[in-house]
Amino acid sequence: MERVAALDIGKAGLMACIRVPNDRATGRRRQEVREYATTTGALLRLADRLRELAVTRVAMEATSDYWKPVFYLLEAEGFECWLLNATHVKNVPGRPKTDKLDAVWLAKVVERGMCAPSFVPPKPIRRLRDLTRYRRCLIRDRTREKQRLEKLLEDAQIKLSVVASDMFGVSGRAILAALIAGQRDPQVLAELARGRLRSKISQLREALTGHLDNHHALLCAKMLDRVDAMTADIAEVSTAIEATIAPYEAQVTQLDEITGIGVTCAQELIAELGVDMAVFPTAAHLASWARFAPRANQSAGKNKPATTGKGNPWLASTLGEITAVLARSDTFLGERYRRLSRRRGKLRAIVATGNSILTIVWHLLNDPNAHYHDLGADFHDTRYHQRHQHNLITQLERLTGQKVTLTTGDQPAAA
Repeated sequence: MERVAALDIGKAGLMACIRVPNDRATGRRRQEVREYATTTGALLRLADRLRELAVTRVAMEATSDYWKPVFYLLEAEGFECWLLNATHVKNVPGRPKTDKLDAVWLAKVVERGMCAPSFVPPKPIRRLRDLTRYRRCLIRDRTREKQRLEKLLEDAQIKLSVVASDMFGVSGRAILAALIAGQRDPQVLAELARGRLRSKISQLREALTGHLDNHHALLCAKMLDRVDAMTADIAEVSTAIEATIAPYEAQVTQLDEITGIGVTCAQELIAELGVDMAVFPTAAHLASWARFAPRANQSAGKNKPATTGKGNPWLASTLGEITAVLARSDTFLGERYRRLSRRRGKLRAIVATGNSILTIVWHLLNDPNAHYHDLGADFHDTRYHQRHQHNLITQLERLTGQKVTLTTGDQPAAA
């Protein structure tokens, strides 16, 4: 690249290194290193200077969240912005490390084509991503508050969660409200049960016999208020997500066809991956970017174990939820998870199943007319019928200690 700029970004300021051809010496480079503040006015002055020198590409490291305002402003000013992974452009060990030298090194790396940009989705997807990530944070916080409440009841010897599968259902909330109001009689509290929980009245009486006092009731009321407030916030954010994702309703419907992916998970997948699969040339590129693919670690001709590495944690959480649902389903992906978990363990099975999910997602988003078709849980057994048949005969011989002959009609078929 003839005209590049590299930014070493901090919270309050950044160091900009601009490298362009030298007008006075053919074949030489002209370098300018200058410090700028990260305020809007300073960044606009930086944009004017880049435009004056006809810079065509601006690169920066992904430093915390400090890169975002710089990246978005320069992108809006019409520059081609590259966000780089810090591990990919790490400085050579042994050299002095300063902000100025880091900016110069980054500019040289970009200038010589020794790096590739990270995936930064377009603005509509970024806004959707903010909403879906915040909703997930709210759900996590609500779950933590529910767990605090359960521990508080344990402290008061109230074992409601042992009997009721959902402590925050209709029956559970009625019992909790009565406890907060001052009711302590286990028989009266147990009679508040509704539906199927009424078959456990005797167990409820035992579980609700404790020593909950006004101290516990005060904390319980505060925790329930926080749970209700976060539930309302989650509903409000979900409404905003539905409005933001409306242009991608067709893609949500496509992804919703996959077993285990509901509307919520489909929204999160689109928020993390976008809908333009041209960014990822193949499904393997997408799986590799998400770190749901094995990495090569070979030395002296020997393959050594290697982790998948750190990818997008928000995407990994969504894929983990989808895999947990698939593990209990009678589908091809569910059977794939179970087969792998028996042989390789649950962690490897999660990675492999996540890889399959991303492959399916890539093909669906890459082709608007594509639809998901489940191969069925018996796909492997049907495809590898002879192998499965041989394995069953071997197991039966091992159990009985006798020779087993499989026959079809009156004639022996296999031995």
